[in-house]
Amino acid sequence: MTDAPAPAPDPTSPGGGPGNPTGGPLRDVLVVDLSRALAGPHATMMLGDLGARVVKVEAPGHGDDTRGWGPPFVGDEGERQSTYFLSANRNKESVALDLKDPDDKDVLLRLVDRADVLVENFRTGVLERLGLGIEALMERNPRLVVLSITGFGHDGPEGGRAGYDQIAQGEAGLMSLTGSGPDDPQRVGVPIADLLSGMYGAYGVLAALHERTLTGVGRVVRTSLLAATVGVHAFQGTRWTVAGEVGRAQGNHHPSIAPYGLFRCRDGAVQIALGSEGLWRKFCAGFDLDPEAEGLATNSERVGARERVIAVVEEVFATWDAAPLLARLAEIGVPAGKVRTLDEVYGWDQTRSQGLLVDVEHPTLGRLSLPGPPLRFFDAAGAEVTRTDHQAPPLLDADAERVRAWLDAPPA
Repeated sequence: MTDAPAPAPDPTSPGGGPGNPTGGPLRDVLVVDLSRALAGPHATMMLGDLGARVVKVEAPGHGDDTRGWGPPFVGDEGERQSTYFLSANRNKESVALDLKDPDDKDVLLRLVDRADVLVENFRTGVLERLGLGIEALMERNPRLVVLSITGFGHDGPEGGRAGYDQIAQGEAGLMSLTGSGPDDPQRVGVPIADLLSGMYGAYGVLAALHERTLTGVGRVVRTSLLAATVGVHAFQGTRWTVAGEVGRAQGNHHPSIAPYGLFRCRDGAVQIALGSEGLWRKFCAGFDLDPEAEGLATNSERVGARERVIAVVEEVFATWDAAPLLARLAEIGVPAGKVRTLDEVYGWDQTRSQGLLVDVEHPTLGRLSLPGPPLRFFDAAGAEVTRTDHQAPPLLDADAERVRAWLDAPPA
């Protein structure tokens, strides 16, 4: 940490980034966000959380599609805001530009000239038809890092295919692994393909920005909903590519570890995770079970006898209510937990302690609590230096005058 005073705030730069004292590891980075819906906006929100100045370019009149996604909406009639939009657009400025209009297109190009990063998730070929192809933009600004997110990849036999989260979850195999059983494919309860592609995209941008410090030139980073979802197959992927086994949905129990999952007790259910033989022995000692029982002595045996294991555990748990059971599991050192509803999660002291709720002041809705960024930063002495002064998601075109004034001013 330095004792030097923070720079005076630049009135043309209300978000993070250049001239703003909020700080963050990306405080000198300008991001131009041409994306909409969720994958791209999630990536740029991550960069904004890290201190980047993010200028969100939206279509005049209606803006990002997610401004209309609901219910739920909040706010007075005529000023309703979509909670979906609020989830993905904190720490950004909004400028409405018609990219077919020469004057508006010029504003965008002037932004590109100053930008460090540009993010887009148009279908393949759309930017080229607007005269804004990636190659042309990088010729204007050779230091530009471009993140391009598509549904199934920008090339290949299905490269131009439109991408929507649930379709991608199905096509990328995730739904076949999720559900109560092989005949019950289920989507994940959040748009995980969109979110993962945004996360992988932001990760790629950071790598390209680092490389730019070595080479002086930018890079195009590409990912897709397909790539991001396949990228998290983890052991289920190698289960097929190496062992030749096709994983299938099997409810709330782990395919390779037992016991590991959701188990019924007298007044509900608890989750336990016995990821080692040592934990199995602790569990058995704590509940008067024989860890060397025939057919249950090793994890491989228990996985092969999963239904028997579930029956054994639930027979023990049948006399326990959830609260004292969780206390007993903690006492004997067995990892366990309950299944919380979202109101319970956001009301949990541990959630708040980790910075996972942030309070912002919205221009029409007033004080809001939003889900917060999942990263925290500390100096070598252990003092936290995480950004805490977050900005509410912007109203459509709220920052047009300010951004244009900044573009008209000579560069610092």
